[in-house]
Amino acid sequence: MSVPTADPIIVAPTNMPFRDDDSLDLDALARNVDKFCDTALSGFVVGSYGGEEFHMGEPEKVSAIKTVVDAHAGRRFVIAGIDALSPTEAVRLSNIYAEAGADLVRVRIPPAGVKANVAPIQDYFEQVTKDSPIPVVVIHQPKTAMSVDVTPEELRDITSFDNVFAYIMSLNYRYECRMPAFVADNVKFWTCNGTLLMPGGMIGAVGACLLFGNWGPHMARDIIQACLDGHYAEAREIQERINHMDFLGMSWGVAVQKTGLNLLGYEGTIPRRPNLPLSDAQVAEVKEALIEARILNEDGTPAPQI
Repeated sequence: MSVPTADPIIVAPTNMPFRDDDSLDLDALARNVDKFCDTALSGFVVGSYGGEEFHMGEPEKVSAIKTVVDAHAGRRFVIAGIDALSPTEAVRLSNIYAEAGADLVRVRIPPAGVKANVAPIQDYFEQVTKDSPIPVVVIHQPKTAMSVDVTPEELRDITSFDNVFAYIMSLNYRYECRMPAFVADNVKFWTCNGTLLMPGGMIGAVGACLLFGNWGPHMARDIIQACLDGHYAEAREIQERINHMDFLGMSWGVAVQKTGLNLLGYEGTIPRRPNLPLSDAQVAEVKEALIEARILNEDGTPAPQI
């Protein structure tokens, strides 16, 4: 399957299953991907924060990309995550990930930091977009949630380069409300978070890259589609049901991703150390939130994902 052009496109950070000895379970990863191909999830993001990117080395990321590519067998597409301060390193990784089968690379905007003696961010992305063998998804994901790493004018220049596929907004919604006007017309604007699906859709988001996509990709799709259609009451009704679950994901991190997947019949397994699994009380609240969202039935069994 080539990268889709029809909106909405919903992608999620792909969970990395780990065994009790902390080793990466590629067989479980393949089984999960095959199961996801029967859902509304458009594609997989491998090597992202929600996928424990900072807990994995480069060889493991490459193996994971190859495993996901083989498992989806042309039914979906793969975005490989890159977090590199050097554009040369970003290009090196994009070539390695493309060779492993990735269709796109998601490149994080480097922290703004102190601007003295640092080349303009436009130079970074000019090199990356020119030399990457596959299209680039630009993500604005500051280390501190409400920080800003790109100006509207910088974003206008970055998204005007050839080979840019999408821009993923940050959690700073007040700031991002201004950004769609600066994103090039041919570049997709995506929201970043389950709680921001309807707000993102209302300012022009046509897709999403989000942790919640692991549990309810059909609901993420439906909220964005309702906003595209101007059906805001419908979008709000769905949005209100999922906010509890998304709040837990934002509060407790990757262990929530894994717990939710376990409850849905996937092999979410456990986090890689030093992260710990959720407590019994936390698991019970995740289950409650999934029932509230109607992702699980009242008896705890997975609800149909249409």
